[in-house]
Amino acid sequence: MAKLSIEQLDLAGRRVFLRADLNVPLEGGAVSDDTRARAVVPTIRHALEAGACVVLASHLGRPKGGPAPELSLAPMARCLEALLGRPVPLAPDCVGPEVEGRAKSLKPGEVLLLENLRFHPEEEANDDGFARGLAVLADVYVNDAFAAAHRAHASIVAITKHLQPAAAGLLMKRELEALTRILERPERPLVAVLGGAKVSDKITLIEHLLERVDAVVIGGGMAFTFLAALGHDVGRSLVEADRITTARRVLEAARRRGTPIVLPVDAVVADGIDSPSGRAVSVREIPRSRMGLDIGPLTVERFTGVLKGARTIVWNGPLGVFEKAPFAEGTMKIAAAVAASSAFTVIGGGDTVAAVHRAGVADRIGYISTAGGAFLETLEGRTLPGVEALTEAP
Repeated sequence: MAKLSIEQLDLAGRRVFLRADLNVPLEGGAVSDDTRARAVVPTIRHALEAGACVVLASHLGRPKGGPAPELSLAPMARCLEALLGRPVPLAPDCVGPEVEGRAKSLKPGEVLLLENLRFHPEEEANDDGFARGLAVLADVYVNDAFAAAHRAHASIVAITKHLQPAAAGLLMKRELEALTRILERPERPLVAVLGGAKVSDKITLIEHLLERVDAVVIGGGMAFTFLAALGHDVGRSLVEADRITTARRVLEAARRRGTPIVLPVDAVVADGIDSPSGRAVSVREIPRSRMGLDIGPLTVERFTGVLKGARTIVWNGPLGVFEKAPFAEGTMKIAAAVAASSAFTVIGGGDTVAAVHRAGVADRIGYISTAGGAFLETLEGRTLPGVEALTEAP
């Protein structure tokens, strides 16, 4: 993961094509969560202070094959103007003669935001001609969109064939450093905490991590498939019946490797997610008419005990239906335990990030990834196209 970074470039007088991930939620024509915008501001400021001008590009949402006014980046232009304290005009498109003219007229210290890249289907097709149209807008390429680095799209991969050098932005660099620290040189014990609904979403990740971690803690809906694989009757809890055999295989592989998989011993059960309350029962005593919707207090103690001995913790996926107050306590308490740990802590995934913010402990997490899919794919050992396309560090 040793890639050239923007800090190693001479940017004075140059136009920087900065690929960011500004795929943010909009409400009433305004940005409702500016987390991703704030994350790229340090890279923009670095380029401007180094004497460059910035051509900023991003996608937003999933337009169906053409321009969609409701997915314009105009609200993001206004958001960035407020964050940067300078004008951020929005180009009428992201390619074409008018855009080229505006890009070439930029002066050092100026920013131009391109319109939504996905208004052109060629973006997601990684089309070479479209990539050439983007490449002519700048002198150097910088990718700060780690959250989109698992996509082989034109502004992420094909553009680097025509615009060099291709460097990592400050956010991309921090993401890669954090994940490298986990995967290649972790302080041990290294504990992975995995939650979420489905085993099928995480099975590749679990199998890959078994070779690298000292313990895997599993909660959330996916835990019930593992409990079913052990022979427990888990009532109406979420179980992927077609994954029970896979779960048994994973448990056996962990046993052979001597890597503990730590599962819930109790659960908060209720009639459904809209129930006003739940009660904690042993995983051996889940009523057939109830479903498990959170880890119970004994499981919280068990998981917290594992985390206390860790020197590195990576967490992805909530441990219950934390969006509903009666079933949030388990996730909140584990968030507090992760934050209280002296370990190097890394979390990723939108729900997990939302959980630590809700718990009020985000400022005590070592590193919070902006990515979901790219974060998981890196932990699974996959090579991300957007990272592979960057220039190797000297």
